[in-house]
Amino acid sequence: MAAAAISQADRIRERREQHHEAEVVVVGAGVFGCAIAFALANQGRSVILLERWMHEPDRIVGELLQPGGVEALKKLGLEGCLEGIDAVPCHGYHVVYRGDDVAIPYPVVSPEGKVVVGNRTTANGHANGDANGLKKAARPEGRSFHHGRFIMKLREACRAHPNISMFETEATATIKGEHSDAVLGVETRTKNPETGKKEPDCFFGQLTIIADGYASIFRKSLLNKAPLVRSKFYALELIDCPFPPANYGHVVIGPSSLCLLYQIGTHETRALIDVPEKHPDATPANGGVRGYIEKVVLPSLPSQVQPSVRTALSDGKIPRSMPNSWLPPTKQTTHAGVVVLGDAHNMRHPLTGGGMTVAFNDAVLLASLLHPTYVPDLADHAAVRRAMAAFHWRRKSLTSIINVLAQALYDLFAADDWQLRALQRGCFRYFQMGKTDEPVALMGGIMHRPLVLASHFFTVAFVAIWMNIVEVCGGSVLGILKLPLALVQAVLILWKACVVFLPVFWTELM
Repeated sequence: MAAAAISQADRIRERREQHHEAEVVVVGAGVFGCAIAFALANQGRSVILLERWMHEPDRIVGELLQPGGVEALKKLGLEGCLEGIDAVPCHGYHVVYRGDDVAIPYPVVSPEGKVVVGNRTTANGHANGDANGLKKAARPEGRSFHHGRFIMKLREACRAHPNISMFETEATATIKGEHSDAVLGVETRTKNPETGKKEPDCFFGQLTIIADGYASIFRKSLLNKAPLVRSKFYALELIDCPFPPANYGHVVIGPSSLCLLYQIGTHETRALIDVPEKHPDATPANGGVRGYIEKVVLPSLPSQVQPSVRTALSDGKIPRSMPNSWLPPTKQTTHAGVVVLGDAHNMRHPLTGGGMTVAFNDAVLLASLLHPTYVPDLADHAAVRRAMAAFHWRRKSLTSIINVLAQALYDLFAADDWQLRALQRGCFRYFQMGKTDEPVALMGGIMHRPLVLASHFFTVAFVAIWMNIVEVCGGSVLGILKLPLALVQAVLILWKACVVFLPVFWTELM
């Protein structure tokens, strides 16, 4: 029996490596591609994993993994990928607003996964008074790291898996059958080691999973969607930059700027500077992006950070950039034999660092829905279609939260009109009031309750309205005469909150 089993395993491996045939072909060995390949291989599936460039990637995003992503990584059996890469624990967020600041730690979570709010625990928002659970509760941690080191660990795990074969090849198109529109695999170009030239190649699978990232070449033909880009992040790497509190993701909101800082190694801190599209202070006449950073962003940063930023800018080069994209998810039940996932399928502004958390949770969910118990044969397109329909709706309990938070908070933190600035002040005041356990649990992928997000967002709006009324009407005994103006402004602030939140919330829930 053992010899027969080994012989069968060898035959399956030979089908992958010699004939390029498997149950699953995954295009893209990035965060999601590696995760789903590993998850399906753990179920006994035969998997081919394709990547156009197997060298260590050098990206400036995908460097922060929220606690919910760490937990998903453990469920996938990939938690070891966080070891040996100089990963730094992340305990929450630290918001600096025009010189004032507040630390927002991740909430305490009981061993059963219940979020502690004040003196009570909540299981996704429901009260529970388990005193023993509170005694054993602890704060979860995220991790931040060099993106490329983490990706190489994921690829090492996949390469070591007996059910996965990896190939360095560039996917160029899908392959369809002669008598149907079902996708049978992908055409690629593989480098011939003898000639150094790329030659045509093909890989075949019962199911092809496209995970070729934010610049996907397959998205247009398979999803007919394009991401919306409103700004770019320009990146600096700061060396030995002091910025207490340690082990927090720092969000610095200036009068006209937004900057993120988080440690990615023992000595390295990443600075991501948001530059809106066609910003007047970033035009060539004003010194371009470097001029914007030096004149607008730098003065708004804490004094202890400024020397490290100046040193990073001293090379005279324009910092590397990445587009900040929003791409709402698409229900995928149309194309047989293929699905598009990861950043090729769904993106959000990287402000809150939720992208990898979404990816790993998606991999956990999809693998459970495609488990051989429910879908024995991945060539059963109807069964896969049902699994993808369930995937589209079930993922929303987490992804809608992270996606909406990213877009809504970006609008507030990069405020460009007086209503948004009022909401910005209200949001910061809400943090100062200590109303942070549930919001940061939502942001960290710990709590999966979209309606709790809606409740907090509009509570922030009413805090902003009250602060504006006090500001307009305060200061003198005649201030009450300005109440009509304050009420008109209250309506405008509430309307702006609705415009910011509801369209994105509706899009994500559809």
